[in-house]
Amino acid sequence: MGCQNALKLSNQNKTIDMKSKQFLAVIVIIFGCQGFMNAQNAPSIYESKVDSLMNLMTLEEKIGQTVMYGGDWSVTGPTTKTDFVAYIKQGSVGAMLNVYTAKGTRDLQKVAVEETRLGIPLLFGYDVIHGMRTIFPINLGMSASWDPSLIEQSSRIAAEEASAEGLHWTFAPMVDIARDPRWGRISEGAGEDVYLGSMMAKAYVKGFQGDDLSKPNTILACAKHYVAYGAAQAGRDYHTVNMGEDELRNVYLPPFKATVDAGVETFMSAFNELNGVPTSGNKYTLRDILKGEWDFKGFVVSDYTSINEMIPHGFAKDSIDAARIGMNTGVDMDMMGHLYRKFLKDLVEEGKVEEATIDDACRRILLAKFKLGLFDDPYRYSDDKREKETIYKPEFLKAARETAAASSVLLKNDNNALPLDKIKNIALIGPLAKDEYHINGNWGGAGDRKGKSVSVFEGLQDYLKSNQIIYAKGCEIVKDDENGFQEAINAAKKADVVVLVMGEDHGMSGEAASRTNLKIPGIQPKLIKKIREAVPNKKIILVLMNGRPLNLSEEISQVDAILEAWFPGTMGGSGISDVLYGAYNPSGKLTVTFPRNVGQVPIYYNMKNTGRPIPETNPGEDYKSNYIDSPNTPLFVFGHGLSYTTFQYSYVTLSAANIGFNDTLTATATITNTGNFDGNEVVQLYVHDKVGSLTRPVKELKGFQKIFLKKGESKTVTFNLTVEDLKYYNNENQFTVEPGEFEIAIAPSSDFKFKHTFTLN
Repeated sequence: MGCQNALKLSNQNKTIDMKSKQFLAVIVIIFGCQGFMNAQNAPSIYESKVDSLMNLMTLEEKIGQTVMYGGDWSVTGPTTKTDFVAYIKQGSVGAMLNVYTAKGTRDLQKVAVEETRLGIPLLFGYDVIHGMRTIFPINLGMSASWDPSLIEQSSRIAAEEASAEGLHWTFAPMVDIARDPRWGRISEGAGEDVYLGSMMAKAYVKGFQGDDLSKPNTILACAKHYVAYGAAQAGRDYHTVNMGEDELRNVYLPPFKATVDAGVETFMSAFNELNGVPTSGNKYTLRDILKGEWDFKGFVVSDYTSINEMIPHGFAKDSIDAARIGMNTGVDMDMMGHLYRKFLKDLVEEGKVEEATIDDACRRILLAKFKLGLFDDPYRYSDDKREKETIYKPEFLKAARETAAASSVLLKNDNNALPLDKIKNIALIGPLAKDEYHINGNWGGAGDRKGKSVSVFEGLQDYLKSNQIIYAKGCEIVKDDENGFQEAINAAKKADVVVLVMGEDHGMSGEAASRTNLKIPGIQPKLIKKIREAVPNKKIILVLMNGRPLNLSEEISQVDAILEAWFPGTMGGSGISDVLYGAYNPSGKLTVTFPRNVGQVPIYYNMKNTGRPIPETNPGEDYKSNYIDSPNTPLFVFGHGLSYTTFQYSYVTLSAANIGFNDTLTATATITNTGNFDGNEVVQLYVHDKVGSLTRPVKELKGFQKIFLKKGESKTVTFNLTVEDLKYYNNENQFTVEPGEFEIAIAPSSDFKFKHTFTLN
């Protein structure tokens, strides 16, 4: 605590007894009368301050720092009534979630700082997943931009708004690799690929935390959900995960390691069990890998009551046992579980938890508070003036609009159905055409879903006169009521072109929102079919809002163009309209595979081969690894995304046919814009390790570049590949590379055949 703040509290707080005042005076002496605003790059300074403070703390106060309770601003888990104010006064709470606004956080912080013995400030955390007030597209959508700079910008804006509302901490980014579209939380991450996911993870951390946590517009990031949560059996949330060390090390751990390398301050343990051990009690992943092998210095918070949930998992016999396991295996803070507050002291006294283990957890948490400057000024984030000046800044809304456009993926565009002609009338049809609520998607922060969100209908008004839009809702998202069909059909008949805006309810993806049916929900598919039958010769554009890959195997033949807009956020309607009318040439590409049907799931681009692959020369050959009722191939591949222009790729040129272990291979290709529009292209680098001590995926993304080309322009794209890029965890659990032949390609998507090789020797 800074000198000025501590003295102020000591003088003003008349309810504190003499012993408490003495402790405040001791804190002033230990911490000195200077602030620690510029000590971000001197962790040893922070550590000495933490040690000084901990010397004053009782065991109960140390345990208090490991406890998180929630306010009622939002509900993000099972409702638990808690008298958290009383616990704060006891010094039994270190952090709060679901409390925001400058006033709300200041009021509670005042209790912690001015009505407790040592005046240790609280941490305030909230699920700022893809925006705080200004809501950006869902994370899966933003990953489709293939633009880490946009990701960093969006999380920087989210941090600006969140910190202005008194928040110090976000429970993001979610860096789980997700390859099952049935899993609702696929919407929160960057999709199926390890390399891309790692790049996006770093960008989120950098955006949230900035380069100096002592600045009041930065917040702590939290890498979640550690680990393998995205591989839940049957795509069912919270479910079991079983996998080998190969898959864990080579697929699910790398994005988390990327966040550690980026300086992430906190981790969150997951809900799932991993190979029979719940992740909130998993010593191997928490102690051995995260805090040991990776030397992670931050702290770990449990997911919402995940420590308690070790009991129904069958891993802890009761609440006391769960508290013991959680703390001993490395979960430093208990979110909403009540277990650490209730049982840790007894467990220490019984010798079942070492006090040194409590000290380590407390030290990690206090260190984060020092880095944020909360001991210098506990109210520095709770600034009413800054709050009013910051949220919904015009430049934030502009960035959200641009990101919505950049995140959109043009899946189909037959006969140049898009972009639309401004002189033509359109029939705007669908339950999401005028929607301002679902457009923000799941985990919409504190965004105003009605007053600020821009619908597609409103966005189109930037381009069309009111009499050019013939609107008909047609049907609801889920409700089985065809009474609006005829109005929609009549609108389609009157218009020059039809724009359908359809998809999911925002609550149909996200946490606890797993689905077994990947079709567009309700009777929306039936309405599409009826409209096509009524206007067989008119162009029909389908705009989708959804949080996961959908089965579009029927719709693809019924419409002329499909624009995957995901849930695009506050400015979504404007961003979508910019794409529809060509003000923004779509450049988004899928970061997750779209299956033909749910029976193909899980399906992803870099699966392993089998001993009986389908031969290219005879795809119908019997007794091969194929389906008898569907092709093996997906409907839309990883990396797919069309543009209003076309791009031509030259053959790849390699700097060498053979490289050594200390060499760098340079791969180049020339990309030419051969169409009639300027546009961006995402150029992708893939490799295949043909033979390994463990079998390798058929393709692996190892690099990408997003380039802008004017029509007729050519650019040469260069990728540099080192041995580090080729390493993987082998059958002896060593991170290494083995000599041999590799295939390599530079391509617009994962749908290609390798034509070039090099040898490592």
